[in-house]
Formats: sequence, structure tokens, C-alpha cells
Amino acid sequence: MPLPDHPPRRPLRQLTYVWFAVVVLVYLAIIQLGGLAVEHASGVTEIVTTRGVVFSMIIPLGVALAFTFLVVTRLGWWRPVLYDERPVSRWVWIVPVLMLVAIAAGTDYRALADKDLIFVLTLLVATQFVGWGEETMFRGIGVTAMREHGLGEGRVALWSSIVFGAVHLTNAIGHGVSAIPQAIAVSLAGYFFYLMRRVSRGNVLNSVVHGLFDFSILTGTSILVDQSGYVGSVAAILVYPILAVILIVGRKRIEPAPADTPTP
Repeated sequence: MPLPDHPPRRPLRQLTYVWFAVVVLVYLAIIQLGGLAVEHASGVTEIVTTRGVVFSMIIPLGVALAFTFLVVTRLGWWRPVLYDERPVSRWVWIVPVLMLVAIAAGTDYRALADKDLIFVLTLLVATQFVGWGEETMFRGIGVTAMREHGLGEGRVALWSSIVFGAVHLTNAIGHGVSAIPQAIAVSLAGYFFYLMRRVSRGNVLNSVVHGLFDFSILTGTSILVDQSGYVGSVAAILVYPILAVILIVGRKRIEPAPADTPTP
């Protein structure tokens, strides 16, 4: 009898939905409550200086990222978190390509030119902490947990994106009701990042692009005192409906065609 192409995969340690919710809540508490505590202790409330980025972003986000990595290590899930064995059709590469175009078009280069290199690099690191932390938590741990509970990819995509958007409602702590439309947009972005994970066969590209996207948005909104809105930021807004239309039109071609069954 011929040997199988791949050895059977060992079952992963289970993570119940309740424990996943606990992990997410701890992650959010570190960012939101820990962030408020750091800001109160430091007296820093804006990210217009390197010190502001360190205290408002680097410290709470770095602790949250370390917590996320600790959870993955404790579960023994590094392989399923970092590698995705469920590809999609190659045309779905349009998602990261258009996101990168939006990043390039939406970055406020003039505002960056008014800052020193240390500030720019610190902000870049901070936003990568966002990208890697959220993608590891929601596209890594979340997607893996849902798959291990037997959900099909359609439900995995839906629920991981909804959870991703819902947790951003906690931004109401600092931003009020404006967090609601943000959460809706973030749910849509979550689906884009989910597709990036699958088309790139891993959790690296979506993490990097996620961080760069946030970096681009921040350059146009909040790194200068009394900064006016940057017109290029409209690229970050337009990429959402453009990708949504493309994916709706091509929704039946996202999943790859079944492989031909070999003739015995």
C-alpha cells in the first residue's frame, strides 16, 4: 500500500471559545487599561514626539505582543499560527497589492519629513507591534481555534472578522461613539487580512501590511501638532469599497478548484 504524502497531523491542544475570550480580554486590558495607566504615570497623551510614541504605544503594545507570543508558546501553536495550509486562488493576491498601493498613496511624506529619523523609526516599530499583535491574536490564535472547533472556512472568515471588529469597540474608552464606525470598517479589514494570510500561506505578510497600513494612517492624522487632515488619506478609505466590490464579484472563485482525483 502506498505511503501517504504527509504524516498525519498531531491534534493540537484545544482552546475553548471561553478561554479564547479570556485571552482576548486580557490582551485588550493590557492595551487599553495598561495604556491609560502608562499615560497617566508619564503625563503623555499624544504621539507627536518620540517620547509620546514610546509611552503611548511602544510600552503597552509591546507588553500585549509579548503576552500574545506567550499564549501561542503555551498552546504549542507556533506552526498553525505562522503557516496556513489552506490556500486560496492566486488572483486573491490583488488584496495585498491594493493594500500596499493604498499605503504608498496614503502616507503623509511631508509630515514625516518634519520629524526626525528616530521618531519615524519608533512609530514604525510601534505600528508593527500593532500589526503583529493583532494578526497573531485574531488571524493566528483566533483562526486556528475556530478551525480546531470544526468550523468551515466561510464561518472562520466571518467570525474571526466580526470578533476583530467587535473588540475595537473598546476604543470608545478614548474616542467615544466614533469607535462604532471604526469597528465596522475594522471587521471588513479583518477579512482582507484573513485572505492575505491564506494567499501568502502564512501570518507574516498580513502582519507586516497591517502595521504599515496603521503607520500610513497615523502619518496623515496625528504626528504633528494641530495637523490638518492629509488628502492622501482618502486612499485608505477608498481601498475598502474597491476591495469589497472585487471580492463580492469574485467570491465564487476565492476558494481553489478541487484537485483532480487521481485514477486508481
